[in-house]
Amino acid sequence: MKNKTRNIFFAFGLIAVIVMLFTFKVSFAQLWADICHAGYWLWAILGLWIVLYVMNAWTWRIIIQGSGDCPIPFWKILKLTITGFALNYATPAGLMGGEPYKIMELKPYIGTQRATSSVLLFAMMHIFAHFWFWVSSIVVYGALALYGLLPMNVGMVLVLLFMLCFCGGGIYLFIRGYHNGMVVKLIRFISHIPGLKQWGRAFEENHREDLQKIDRQISELQSQNQRSFYASFALEYVGRVLQSLEIYFMLLLFDAGTGGGLTFVYAFLILSFTSLFANLLFFLPLQLGGREGGFAMSVAQMGMTADIGMFVSIICRVRELFWTAIGLLLMKVGNSSETIKN
Repeated sequence: MKNKTRNIFFAFGLIAVIVMLFTFKVSFAQLWADICHAGYWLWAILGLWIVLYVMNAWTWRIIIQGSGDCPIPFWKILKLTITGFALNYATPAGLMGGEPYKIMELKPYIGTQRATSSVLLFAMMHIFAHFWFWVSSIVVYGALALYGLLPMNVGMVLVLLFMLCFCGGGIYLFIRGYHNGMVVKLIRFISHIPGLKQWGRAFEENHREDLQKIDRQISELQSQNQRSFYASFALEYVGRVLQSLEIYFMLLLFDAGTGGGLTFVYAFLILSFTSLFANLLFFLPLQLGGREGGFAMSVAQMGMTADIGMFVSIICRVRELFWTAIGLLLMKVGNSSETIKN
């Protein structure tokens, strides 16, 4: 990627982070008090994400290897993974930033088609694992409710039914996408959007063969490389479960829950409900407001105080800002020119 293009991505992400900082409606006194309260657990939370990003990078590497050789070193994949997520956090509509950046950075190593298909497959697997993570939380919540450990009323039943229908629909669409590919259908869908019809039709006509090849590479991961498919899915799903440790560490500071395994289960449910609510508001940069509202509702449903919900949301926001800044800085290091491989 040319440095000029890379600088555009960097500037866009930096502006988004600055906007987020100025719209972060928390006083410095409260922010500092919560950071001090987190203490050494804050370092554990920041360190946890090193493990999670390594797992994400490992998933992406498995997907790349599913379609051929992988000449890109693992440290570079890890670097692009962190930077890609940083851009996704900072830009509206999420995938509008990180995925194009990763495709352009990966293209010199494996060519445009494989770079595009691998990035799309990673994004698909990341979301696919989220859907199963949310389904798991429905089952876990229902089991705890049966034992009287969590409340179950008409409102909660409706929420769980909505989650089940939403996740079921999402899983069905992704399974269809894995079998038949989805890039051509996505471009055709864009062709029906007012204002994008002419662009979408022209793009499909000019790149029809390339788009079909990308779709074939997507479908081959599930049909011909099942070991790669299930290995990448397992890594992503386990990563979502391990992410619950972030909230678990914070609940321990308040002695929330009953301790041990049950507190971790509460953390699992809080993360699941919050992430679903926040992803429904994907058009907000850094999911402003959506994440905080999700934490407030999820924590209250677990019978915890609003102070805990506020604390968790603030520390998670600090972690996001920290790793977003790291991701943006990584855009400026370790860059070199490589020869495109077909």
